[in-house]
Amino acid sequence: MIPERVITQTELKRNNGEHGTRKFIAFKSTVYDVTECPKWRLDMHEFLHFPGQDLSFELEEAPHKEAVFTRPCVKIVGKLAGN
Repeated sequence: MIPERVITQTELKRNNGEHGTRKFIAFKSTVYDVTECPKWRLDMHEFLHFPGQDLSFELEEAPHKEAVFTRPCVKIVGKLAGN
């Protein structure tokens, strides 16, 4: 279930792990918190993706599918504004 919270593009970009912020990513209009995920601990995922971005168009190149967003460390934050 997706919370009713709306995340702006600015808020998404600010939540990039810097200065103690959470690590948010967006995918298909849903915003996820990946702060606790081991593969995001270095503030970059697999040396390809940075938090604070909409990664909707990058999943096609990933070795995994959308099921990755169901992992226990991934938390749904809300919907991306304007989508």
